[in-house]
Amino acid sequence: MKFVTDPPIATKIQKMRQRVRWQELLIQQRQIDQTCLVLDDGEDKPDFSFLVIGDSGSGPHRGHHPQRKVAERMLPHRSDCRFILHTGDVVYLVGSSEYYLKNFIEPYREFLVGGDQPRQIAYDQMVFNLPFLPVPGNHDYYDLPCVYGLLAQVALPLRWLLKSQLDLDIGWHGSRQGNAYARAFLDYLRAFHPLSELEQHLDQHYTAQTRNGLCLRYQPGYFTRLPNRYYTFRAGGIDFFALDSTTFNEPAPLPTTPDGIDFRRLLENQRADLEQQTQAIYETSARLDPNKAEDSEQLDDLSAKLEQLAEAKRDIDKQLNGRSGNVVDIEQLDWLQQRLIESWHTESVRGRVLFFHHPPYVTEATKWYQAQTLTVRRHLRGVLDAVAAAVGEGTRGQPVVDLVLNGHAHCLEHLRTLDTGHADAHINWLICGGSGFSLRRQRQEGPYLMEAFGQSSQTDVRPVAQSLLFIGRSGQGSQKRRPYSALRIDVKNGRPPKFVVHPLVSERFQRQWHDLEIAPFVI
Repeated sequence: MKFVTDPPIATKIQKMRQRVRWQELLIQQRQIDQTCLVLDDGEDKPDFSFLVIGDSGSGPHRGHHPQRKVAERMLPHRSDCRFILHTGDVVYLVGSSEYYLKNFIEPYREFLVGGDQPRQIAYDQMVFNLPFLPVPGNHDYYDLPCVYGLLAQVALPLRWLLKSQLDLDIGWHGSRQGNAYARAFLDYLRAFHPLSELEQHLDQHYTAQTRNGLCLRYQPGYFTRLPNRYYTFRAGGIDFFALDSTTFNEPAPLPTTPDGIDFRRLLENQRADLEQQTQAIYETSARLDPNKAEDSEQLDDLSAKLEQLAEAKRDIDKQLNGRSGNVVDIEQLDWLQQRLIESWHTESVRGRVLFFHHPPYVTEATKWYQAQTLTVRRHLRGVLDAVAAAVGEGTRGQPVVDLVLNGHAHCLEHLRTLDTGHADAHINWLICGGSGFSLRRQRQEGPYLMEAFGQSSQTDVRPVAQSLLFIGRSGQGSQKRRPYSALRIDVKNGRPPKFVVHPLVSERFQRQWHDLEIAPFVI
């Protein structure tokens, strides 16, 4: 039996639609756009700042709390920033509502109304005093088979089953197919009964007017909900597009080649090796004492390695189980394409930012080669190519989007694409996925990402992206460094806009915290 399960894409789409009563008659009659929100915060200046975090959702470790430390680094910037973007994986390990208090509400209590008494805040009634704008990550959708939830709660818990001392954020259940995330952040219209109650709610909160009709009004300190799992908003003349990449990351079926390569057998062998590594971690952890400082640090590392191996196995499983006709969230991708074209035809818009969980380009050691990474890259290229063709010379040499923000890779990284042969060329990509959970290292192959173009007989391999900054785990033994991070981004007036990026980094080194000063850079 699988320890953690990922719902099928079709299930994710269907469940999320039901939760927001997607395009029901009453909503259609009022011409409500359920993919748009307006920030009602009393300001909309061309110069503004915002914060970015991602992959943050862990609780306290033995004797330290990385996510809380990052939150403390963010606090001095709170009054200067207009909103916070979250690139996904809000709560580990399986997005359970049980862990929102420990893994989200308490670490970010100063950003919540009533945060001086965090234990009195229900996860599905959170109100933010600074707009908090997340996208779902894979862990926000994960589920836990009932038998494991049961074992995690009895007198001899899951740790007995695994014969280990590893700490796992596992409760009775998982996310229930993303339901916890939806109740925490989305406008959960399904909860309104009878119909008159829904009408009253729409009258009160869907009053902002846009070119596509009425939409939800986000009011910090009062009403802070999102209209959908993917959405758009405008700030200072910049259009922001939030995507749910968990519904277009399914790898294509394994190829059949004339060279006689058995890809299935290769993947099965890789998976068997990962299983052996997993078992070795369980055996090692059983010999460690969590009450000893050195053993405690090693147990943290083993927990990180265990989750890394589990991710790799899930990526292989997605490839092994791939079939022709895999579900792809075409509706969302078509929406993005249309909205980007509309954005380019809107004179008052001077820039465009995308943010979603899975990075199409990354040099973090465990993600750069994953099938999901390449699948998301392929789908995004298709959208951006179509937008570039539709807009034509209207871009005036400017990239189709100015900046892309991602998570999923547990690091802080700045990349820039080179000549990819597609409309995702010459774009800046920021990965902010090191805000609390286990950090990862950079790959050993170097800062350039290569890609093969052309037919197998005439393959042209060339660089498509370059990593310009990487902040992640480094060193060995007592010299191991764990730099956790967030970003402050200052948006400057002008067309195209300039972004000044300020890394906010706190490093755990030799069981002590050190705030690092990383020079800001302009993109």
